[in-house]
Amino acid sequence: MLASERRDHLLETLRRDGKIVAKTAAAELGLSEDSIRRDLRELAAEGLCQRVYGGALPVSPAMADYSGRQQVAVAGKQRVAAAAVRLIDPGSTVILDGGTTALAVASALPSTLRCTVVTHSPTVAAALVEHPGVEVFILGGRLFKHSAVASGAATVEAAQKIAADLFFLGVTGIHPDAGLTTGDGDEAAMKRVLAGRAAETYVLGSSEKVGAASPYRVVELDDVAGVVTDADPGADVMRRLAERVRIVPA
Repeated sequence: MLASERRDHLLETLRRDGKIVAKTAAAELGLSEDSIRRDLRELAAEGLCQRVYGGALPVSPAMADYSGRQQVAVAGKQRVAAAAVRLIDPGSTVILDGGTTALAVASALPSTLRCTVVTHSPTVAAALVEHPGVEVFILGGRLFKHSAVASGAATVEAAQKIAADLFFLGVTGIHPDAGLTTGDGDEAAMKRVLAGRAAETYVLGSSEKVGAASPYRVVELDDVAGVVTDADPGADVMRRLAERVRIVPA
């Protein structure tokens, strides 16, 4: 079989099944697993899949740069934001992650809600400037431009002084096997710090992130209180997720 034919077969399997199992693909094509793994490395290098142990998963569209992500699943993010807001009790302290879904949460906060928001995202903080009842605290540090958030040692030090009721966590991939993932190792570490400062962490998961994976794991599914998502509850990946974590429908 030509290399181009193997490539087409693997991409079709990924599209159809939502994953590639190297052992299964090797048996189907009559090849060694080493050959399949080599093909997957090449596809991953082109950004066409995310390699995981034993095979590959779809790459999240949320891996695009910040301006690009602003155009992805806009309505879905708004639905997720509306559901997330309903989890906030008046008077509570909320850590709001960076990213476009977190920005949608900030925009969805009712004008009558009184609470405190802590964020390392200047765009989230700016969205709350005109909110009459929200006290805003900004964590400073070096700006990580891909996600428009502060990062680094100064941000971590500031975060360690926080005690919050809720953390709304943004990720780029949500998968029952790969877990909760994002595209940058330092950003993943910052998210873990923030999750450790809140009594409960909820994941903001518009449907394009469900079933996808990114290179760096943030936290385990068992470490969060729930996933707020508008993904189809009847999908196989959603049924598997629901066995691991609470699903908050949006």
